[in-house]
Amino acid sequence: MKLVRHGRPGQERPGLIDTEGQIRDLGDHCRDFDPAFFASNGLEALKSIDVRSLPVVAADTRLGPCVAQPGNFLAIGLNYVQHAIETNAPIPTDPIIFNKAPSCISGPNDPVLLPINSRKTDWEVELAFVIGKPAHYVKEAEALDYVAGYFICNDVSEREFQLERSGQWVKGKMFPTFGPIGPWLVTSDEIQDVQNLQLWLELNGKRIQDSSTSDMIFTIARIIADTSQYVLLQPGDIITTGTPPGVGLGMKPEVYLKPGDVMRLGVEGLGVQEQRVVRWGEQ
Repeated sequence: MKLVRHGRPGQERPGLIDTEGQIRDLGDHCRDFDPAFFASNGLEALKSIDVRSLPVVAADTRLGPCVAQPGNFLAIGLNYVQHAIETNAPIPTDPIIFNKAPSCISGPNDPVLLPINSRKTDWEVELAFVIGKPAHYVKEAEALDYVAGYFICNDVSEREFQLERSGQWVKGKMFPTFGPIGPWLVTSDEIQDVQNLQLWLELNGKRIQDSSTSDMIFTIARIIADTSQYVLLQPGDIITTGTPPGVGLGMKPEVYLKPGDVMRLGVEGLGVQEQRVVRWGEQ
């Protein structure tokens, strides 16, 4: 299944994409794709619905974030070999885990806002996933059983805040709109090999990230097994898994986002996002 949340910000309704690419409304069958939905095995309940009986939603309807109100939004840093090389960072020996605030989540095509005094806001196309059941001390061989589905995340990052100000990376990772997710939540049964998916990002029509999840240092299974040692992962929690090479920080000279720039990004089988960059206060 390809699940979506459609409607104005704060008023999104659950839906799905039918075999003809139309949005169908699920509001009469579930409240939302939130932690309670995943905890109650909501995905299984949707399988018995006659999709043809669902109302069709207008094609131009806004798509919101594909997961609602996650308790945790975790991220993995420096998880592609070539990205570590381009940023002159050592290859990690264990997954680097940090937080993104749930309040930074936005829709897949919503504007990305530049913070006040931002000079180094950067892009990062990533594969993300949502946890479907409680996960603690998970074995790597069983880890993918805990994934409810996959989607795209743009891990937008302000590099000066992240790397040049005292403290942790999170300063550059949590600003509002720094976590576009969607357009679709694709259930895990539709992804044959999560470690062999193409992912890419274009800036103003030029492709600058173009890689595969096969370049990951730590697989999705390893990430879940490792992370679950330190935190009880709950249904509805989101983890985004790192970006491939081609970020602005790795360019010579460095290149960063400015008002009017357009990012377009995709992951094989998970759809496409597109965001226009807007200065804070001008949205």
